[in-house]
Order: sequence, then C-alpha cells, then structure tokens
Amino acid sequence: MENIQGKIVVITGASSGMGAAAARHLAAKGASVVLGARRAERIEALAAEITEPGGKATSVATDVTKRDDVEKLVDTAVQTYGRIDVLINNAGIMPLSPMDRLKVDEWDRMIDVNLKGVLYGIAAALPRMIEQKSGHIINLSSVAGHKVFGGSTVYSATKTGVRIISEGLRQEVAPHNVRVTIISPGAVKTELLDHISEADVREANQDYVGQVGVPAETFARLVAFAISEPEDVGINEILFRPTAQEL
Repeated sequence: MENIQGKIVVITGASSGMGAAAARHLAAKGASVVLGARRAERIEALAAEITEPGGKATSVATDVTKRDDVEKLVDTAVQTYGRIDVLINNAGIMPLSPMDRLKVDEWDRMIDVNLKGVLYGIAAALPRMIEQKSGHIINLSSVAGHKVFGGSTVYSATKTGVRIISEGLRQEVAPHNVRVTIISPGAVKTELLDHISEADVREANQDYVGQVGVPAETFARLVAFAISEPEDVGINEILFRPTAQEL
C-alpha cells in the first residue's frame, strides 16, 4: 500500500456509498483526495472529516452529466496539488425496472450518468496523464455488466458499455504508461437501491442486498489494491461479489 502515499486521487460520486468509503480509505493511506458529487454539502462535510485529523481533501460540486463540471473537478486537482494520479469514475445510478414499464427518462439518465459521465471523466483526465506519462483510470462497471437479470436490461447495457470503453482505452493508452482498471461490484450495501422508482423492484432488491450485501469498505480495499501495485503492473479487471451471492 506504500504506492498510495502522496497520490492525487479524483473521485466522482464521492458523497456516499462506495465513493465516500474509497475517499476515507485512500486518504487514511496518505493520498490527497479530490471529491466530486452533486450534493455539495455532503462532500464538503466529508472533506472536513478527512482534513481534521491531518488528511488532505478538497471538494468540488460536480454533476458528471455536465462536461464542464468534470473538467473543473480535474482542473481543481491539478491546480491544488500539481497533478492527477488516479481518476475513479465511480458516479452511477441504478433505477432498475422491467422494460415494459417504459421508464424512458430513467433510461436516458442512466446513459447520461453511467456512460457519458465516464467518458467525460476520461476526456478531462487523459490529456493530463498522457502529458505526465503516468496515471490510472478506474471505471466502475458491475456484476450486471457481466450478467443480465430481470429489470436490469438498460442498466446492464450501460455497465457492459463501461467495460468495453475501459478495455479499448487500456489498449490505446498502454504506450503512454497509463493504467486502466475495471471494477465490477456485486451486492454492496449503499444508497443506490433507494433511488429505484418502482416500489416492487426496490423492495425485492433491498431485501436481497440487505441479506447478502457487503459493506462499501470492501470496494475501498479493492481500489487500494489496484492503485498500490507498481506502475509496471496493471490490474485490468476486478469482479467481486459477496460469497453468498449466486447471480
């Protein structure tokens, strides 16, 4: 884990769940974290929590569906700390629903956040990393990016898309000494399920994840593992589930 010390890490979706857990964990290991999320008050509070005992954290209100916001987030990291070493494209939404319920606005939103948000992060960070000849982009897919289940069709499509984007990016940036990692979580206990608009789908998923889900800190440890490997080693994909999860 010594390779985390001193790294400048930008995290989207840092206001709760896996993003917040990763911020706390990496800051405790000596990284400077730059936190982006729409809920400004939450990331401000998290930054204060990290800095009070001596950690380094900055927060920037960020909507990943707005390219200018994501550019500002990365620019703030470079202006504050001089560089960007790691980008964690963590922001995502999961409003699961059967296709025949025609939640078209939710489909659009998933494409905007889960796919375009990742692309905007790459567009903001990649030129800096190529110039530095070093960097690490970590993109969040999901078990649903490997398997489709009832109600997950559009969500699974976006998360499969993240995997394709990440693998293509990995091949293209390898000559620039930039690493790319896909992390695909299974059932993790976060707020993600609270935003499912269909009550029956929400309750079924909350019941299941409540029984078998692992805490967000599991994700944080795996992010730290991927970052901590030396620069000549790329951890290209991590797929993790609770031991009890069958799907």
